[in-house]
Amino acid sequence: MPFLSDTLARVKPSPTIAVTTKAQELKAAGRDIIALGAGEPDFDTPDHIKAAGIRAIEEGKTRYTAVDGIPELKQAICAKFKRDNGLDYAPDQVSVSSGGKQVLFNALMATLNEGDEVVIPAPYWVSYPDMVLLAGGVPVCVEAKLDTNFKLTPAQLEAAITPKTKWLIFNSPSNPTGAGYSRAELTALTDVLMRHPHVWVMTDDMYEHLAFDGFEFCTPAEVEPRLYARTLTVNGVSKAYAMTGWRIGYAAGPKELITAMRKIQSQSTSNPCSISQYAAVEALNGSHDFIARNNEVFVRRRNLVVEMLNAIDGVTCPVPEGAFYVYPDISGCIGKTAKGGTKIETDEDFCTALLEEHGVAVVFGAAFGLSPNFRISYATSDAALKEACTRIQAFCAALT
Repeated sequence: MPFLSDTLARVKPSPTIAVTTKAQELKAAGRDIIALGAGEPDFDTPDHIKAAGIRAIEEGKTRYTAVDGIPELKQAICAKFKRDNGLDYAPDQVSVSSGGKQVLFNALMATLNEGDEVVIPAPYWVSYPDMVLLAGGVPVCVEAKLDTNFKLTPAQLEAAITPKTKWLIFNSPSNPTGAGYSRAELTALTDVLMRHPHVWVMTDDMYEHLAFDGFEFCTPAEVEPRLYARTLTVNGVSKAYAMTGWRIGYAAGPKELITAMRKIQSQSTSNPCSISQYAAVEALNGSHDFIARNNEVFVRRRNLVVEMLNAIDGVTCPVPEGAFYVYPDISGCIGKTAKGGTKIETDEDFCTALLEEHGVAVVFGAAFGLSPNFRISYATSDAALKEACTRIQAFCAALT
């Protein structure tokens, strides 16, 4: 009898973590490596948020809390949804977890039965399909390609929905592409959902405040209020507040769903870190001036990377509306041979050879469900980005 669960065969380790780990190993071995795989800001957590965490420690707020969040944080989350999205939620409609990933996982575990389908636009965050599989569901991945700027169309959504569909997972601005859906584009999708009342919507709004060039973020339940009763609106403090390590994600939705998610969490991790919760209260209620300043830096870095990548023959890089990623198409590089002798048959071949020959670590597109592409996180210094893109240019120029 095998010792390990058959469930493990359904999933694979996170490719983004694997790339980051490989880059760290090469650095430790003395290689000059520029790592562009990690999806986290290089900014430090703002001082007033850090101070709130320190204050929580000094005041002895280091014990167990309610399973899915302290009252102060739930109130702050309700205020945030009202202020930013025009959505009214009560505290008993809010769940707080150890990061956005746990929120999504709890919801899927609480709702999916064997064979239930979940529509996932591709490219997608690497964890979506695997979390669906772990919960016993079936990921239905729909490719949104370069010609639609990596955005799902209403026709594609309509075609993907079946009687077995339980959820649509919706992420805007997107990881890995940075593409953001306009209100008109989102309205067209919600019109489809209104024709299918058995389909629920799970949003991933983690990059809400990382929006550029006048792009106005909106979320499904805000655009179509009639979806409110079957939407789980998910967010967190990791990205815009530079709090990835604090591990606080949250969601609001129908009370019955939130209660079920609380039950799952009570038998897994129990409450999120108490100190992080008090820091998150300050993040949501305190000054947000730093976000605009950080976004100015992100825009500068994005423009640098997009310009340098689009100067490469065989590479096409759209300008993203938000987040801190670009997702260039490398169709023109497939079929060529790298200077080191590697035949570039896939985007994974491209990224492996790039790392080995020029010391630039990026994540291959197949990990996100759409090829041939790769993802760059430009949440690092201008100097590192310029050097990395210079190396990518040299690598591509040497392809034959």
